[in-house]
Amino acid sequence: MGSPNFRHPVTLAKDLITLDDVSDGRITLGIGAGGNGFDATALGQEAWTPKERADRFGEFVALLDRLLTEDAVTERGTFYTADEARNIPGCVQRPRLPFAVAATGPRGMRLAARHGQAWVTTGDPKLYEEGTPEQSVAALRGQIERLGKACAETGREVAELDKILLTGFTPDRSRPLESVEAFVDFAGRHRELGFTEIVIHWPIPDSDFAADQAVFESIATEALSRLG
Repeated sequence: MGSPNFRHPVTLAKDLITLDDVSDGRITLGIGAGGNGFDATALGQEAWTPKERADRFGEFVALLDRLLTEDAVTERGTFYTADEARNIPGCVQRPRLPFAVAATGPRGMRLAARHGQAWVTTGDPKLYEEGTPEQSVAALRGQIERLGKACAETGREVAELDKILLTGFTPDRSRPLESVEAFVDFAGRHRELGFTEIVIHWPIPDSDFAADQAVFESIATEALSRLG
């Protein structure tokens, strides 16, 4: 996962080209603007305001896109600079490795529509504590609709983008890992919304991601076949 909180586009591009090479083109970059948590100050800087974080993210993604598709890039932006940054021979995947852009706001949605091969969401954070599963589904449906409008503005079809839901952050966050049947029900409802991938967190005891390891393994091995 890439984040402007502690990465620079030039060095990240070098790392990604290497990873794309050693994986023989089996890597997708998950990238987001970062949050207000511990990673916001990991390098000792003051946490950015939401506006600055969004401004940096927009510049970060656009420059990274160029660095991974052009042999040499010179760019002097507000936040990030590249001076004849060379990335030869480039990515194994062409024109570059895919971006999975995490976004819920309008600016992020436009970035996903313009640069992404996939879009990532954790749902509506305002519903995390007291929302209902029904409210969450409605909010996710609205996000996909807004993504579709952003894609239309850039001349793309929303169907071109994979749609990825990270579980563990919606009101029914513990429900999908209670049983294989519960996960299949959860995944089925969200597939109907248009999601193409459901990501579940590895169980961590005594945390929001606590779950029965045996159930987790059964979901990994059995759930896909039950979804049909």
